[in-house]
Amino acid sequence: MEASQSLHGGEQSKSQIIELFANHVSSGKAAFFKSAGIDFVLGKREGAYLWDVDGEKKLIDCHCNGGVFNLGHRNLEIIQTLSQSLQEYDIGNHHLISANRASLAQVLAQLTPGNLSYTVFGVGGGEAIDLAIKVARGYTGRSKVISAKGGYHGHTGLALAAGDEKYRKPFGPPSPGFIQAPFNDLYSLEEIVDDDTAALLFETIPATFGISIPTPDFFPKVRDLCDRTGVLLIIDEVQTGLGRTGKLWGIDHYNVIPDIMVIGKGLSGGIYPITATCFKSDFEVVFHQDPFIHVSTFGGSEVGCPVALKVLEISSTPSFLGHVQQVAEIFSAGFERLKAKYPGFLVGLRQLGLMMGIEMVNEYCGPLFTKIAYDNGLLSVYANNDPRVAQLLPPLIIDHSLAEEILELVDHSLADVLKILSS
Repeated sequence: MEASQSLHGGEQSKSQIIELFANHVSSGKAAFFKSAGIDFVLGKREGAYLWDVDGEKKLIDCHCNGGVFNLGHRNLEIIQTLSQSLQEYDIGNHHLISANRASLAQVLAQLTPGNLSYTVFGVGGGEAIDLAIKVARGYTGRSKVISAKGGYHGHTGLALAAGDEKYRKPFGPPSPGFIQAPFNDLYSLEEIVDDDTAALLFETIPATFGISIPTPDFFPKVRDLCDRTGVLLIIDEVQTGLGRTGKLWGIDHYNVIPDIMVIGKGLSGGIYPITATCFKSDFEVVFHQDPFIHVSTFGGSEVGCPVALKVLEISSTPSFLGHVQQVAEIFSAGFERLKAKYPGFLVGLRQLGLMMGIEMVNEYCGPLFTKIAYDNGLLSVYANNDPRVAQLLPPLIIDHSLAEEILELVDHSLADVLKILSS
């Protein structure tokens, strides 16, 4: 592969790119990767694969940027859709009525659970979570928001306040009105829900907390608690949505209808950023007095809406979801074999569809596995809030043979981690 081209047409070596990145983007990230021995600058990408900018390193992407690349890198259908859209549209004007936004919102109303008939579009997941919290507070007139310990909802204002303390502590005192409870613990929720609670906010499966799979009765009981107390249930489907779990929405596994649902990452098709905050029609009253009280300049841009429509078209087909379920079975069976091979070290696979976490024996294992898997040609990132777990999030379009190859690389990596721990 050719070296990267600078703005002025000259070629840049990998070392020059790293130096530029350190000098002008993030010296901390550059230093971290150097200390970890991960000498990688993203170059070519296609399907399930990533290549270093110099072409010497190839990785199978089992991180997918948290589900952005559900349909693989540079999916041809998505690229063609955006290319056609560019022939007619630009960003548009968020103040004006838009046919593209209306069409996309209508399809979301049809595909989301229950009667989530209104959508406000954004660009990033944090922005979409912010809006969900604003709607919940505006509609209920209450202030408290309860989320899960170890959870993650983004780095913007209200989303940051709802996340784990480590992400907000460096930036000053916490925002008032936010409290966290253990995930999958109904008793703790019942103890802290009160007359000032506006919303319970949960990821269907907390990814940063190590792909923690809730018990089958957790969300139904949470739904009942919300119904009894007038609290709104906000479900964060930024990572679990769009087929990742084998159903279109992760919450569908629990037969629960949220009051507000947030969609992101994969809705972009990995090509054009867009997020959606979908909610019941009753809550639209929040915007009646001033329909411009919340705006997003680039949210639901007209050129990007056709991309999201194509993503929904692909992801909602029974054949696509059936494929995800079949590949998930390959991983489930493979990890049963690996668990028998590495007793006392590999605890198991946390799994719902292709939302997977490799659970190991202690907190050193996740970082070690991430580095060794990288050396073996596999991009798998450990869960920041539970480093015993390495996330395994391959593109949903991988075939059976690639699933088996990933399992083989996991096997090699587990063996190498165990050697290091044993020594």
